[in-house]
Amino acid sequence: MTKERLITGKTKLLGVIGHPVEHSLSPAMHNAAIAHLGLDYVYLPFPIAPENLEIAIAGFAAIDVVGFSVTIPHKQAIIPLLSEITPVAQAIGAVNTVSRQNNQWVGTNTDIEGFIAPLQTTYKQDWSQKVAVILGNGGAARAVVAGCHQLGFAKIHVVGRNVQRLQEFGNSWSNSPISENLQVHQWEELPKLIPQANLLVNTTPIGMYPKVDESPLSGEEIANLPKGAIAYDLIYIPKPTQFLEQAEKQGIIAIDGLEMLVQQGVAALKIWLQQETVPVEVMRQTLQKHLGLG
Repeated sequence: MTKERLITGKTKLLGVIGHPVEHSLSPAMHNAAIAHLGLDYVYLPFPIAPENLEIAIAGFAAIDVVGFSVTIPHKQAIIPLLSEITPVAQAIGAVNTVSRQNNQWVGTNTDIEGFIAPLQTTYKQDWSQKVAVILGNGGAARAVVAGCHQLGFAKIHVVGRNVQRLQEFGNSWSNSPISENLQVHQWEELPKLIPQANLLVNTTPIGMYPKVDESPLSGEEIANLPKGAIAYDLIYIPKPTQFLEQAEKQGIIAIDGLEMLVQQGVAALKIWLQQETVPVEVMRQTLQKHLGLG
């Protein structure tokens, strides 16, 4: 039996802010890691409405919160409230992890690390001659674009349905070295892109619970992927999504969003605890158990 953890006046506070936030799996994952390490911290979900964001962050400073995760809808809105933003968070234009350093709030983004982790370990290869095709052009797609650039992809194609948003997405990278390798396309252009895609990433919510029967692409379209391609879905419920199930049927490597969730959490915990090793396996297993997978 593990010793029951008592929360006292000395317990250090971590948490996640969002609206809503009760569905977040982060508290289970982080508290399991903290218990495993035997540290006197607790990680709490904080539901914060957009209009209360500024006052909440000031309150966090007043009560000495060590750090917190940021989820929808605050990832961009929080930026002006922070003293410092890391270059990686600036490139993405979104913050998902905040830490207290020298009495100031510092924002970064660990979604990139989360996204590229399986592509740097299990499926490691030389990406410099490879092509990535990314479905969707929202906030998650920004982290994926930056991650693909970091991995060294020769070409990064982003495909979206809303022409104006797509153009804005493309233009937003114009001062970045990423723009040299990046092209945006309307959804109709997908058939000619799929046969080139060594990595195909779904950043859209299509196929997410409860609409589990949907997929951003048909089985026929997925069948046109080249040999050795990887299909990567940022969604982790259901497991597998229709998109990944169709990919697996074609013998294509499938990666879901669970590992990204684990690895972005690992990167955040390392920042807050200021230590290089955290129990990755404990975090992974906790999530799998909560999702009824373990």
